[in-house]
Amino acid sequence: MLTTRFKKALQGLTRLARNPWLLNHVLAADETTWQQQALAHSTRGLAPTGLPAVPLTYFLSAGIQLVRPFAFRDGGSLPTDLLLLRAVASRVAGCRYFEIGTWRGESAANVAEVATSVHTLNLSAAEMRRMGLSERYIELHGFFSRPLPNVIHLHGNSATFDFAPLGHFDVVFIDGDHRYEAVRTDTRRVFEHLVGPNTIVIWHDANRQPGQPRWEVLAGILDGLPTTAAGHLVQVENTLCALYSLVPLPIYTFDPLADPVPAFEVTIKVEPSLNSSPTA
Repeated sequence: MLTTRFKKALQGLTRLARNPWLLNHVLAADETTWQQQALAHSTRGLAPTGLPAVPLTYFLSAGIQLVRPFAFRDGGSLPTDLLLLRAVASRVAGCRYFEIGTWRGESAANVAEVATSVHTLNLSAAEMRRMGLSERYIELHGFFSRPLPNVIHLHGNSATFDFAPLGHFDVVFIDGDHRYEAVRTDTRRVFEHLVGPNTIVIWHDANRQPGQPRWEVLAGILDGLPTTAAGHLVQVENTLCALYSLVPLPIYTFDPLADPVPAFEVTIKVEPSLNSSPTA
């Protein structure tokens, strides 16, 4: 005999199958729960519209900015996310950069042009195979970063990897599993082992779109941060990123209906060495 709880679950799944639009209500309710959990923190400037914002242009030097490489493929960063990473790393002489989440190696390769050393951590091939991921997907990890001499590829699970021997880094980029528990754990462990007095920490996908909070990620960040660090958390305008810095930043309350200023000019150049036609 089916239990009452199982019957209700089965009925709920049947309703979703017949009315897929109901999933929007489920997701909205879940997002509201994460928003409430994040807003429970008495963090400076945190509002129902998200974190206080800092202009992306604050981090940029005058003149033309470069993002290279950029694949325009699913699962990657925005050009402005990579621009932020390059800009922050280039501000530090002899920059040591660390990231969680290698994927195609776009972020590591971009920062490698301006940093002295880059460490990128990803699950091992063996662990990805155990998860049932395809060999081709596994092969693509580090596509852009593997050939670079100043990029060190580390393999392991960020929840258990031994960070202690690595020391502190100037810039840390957290772009691994974006579910709450993983974000909370990555944040806590990064601050325990890799963050020094001047470290800047950047989280990817803290917004779904620029200025639109991803509350599950924000809840994970805030629950993983040391209590002394929460007041130094901002979102960076025109990006999907949240950023921690002890340096005072020019923050403001983000308005999604404000004039889109500044605007940017984008020039696209195809790298000939990578412009190979796909095989039939």
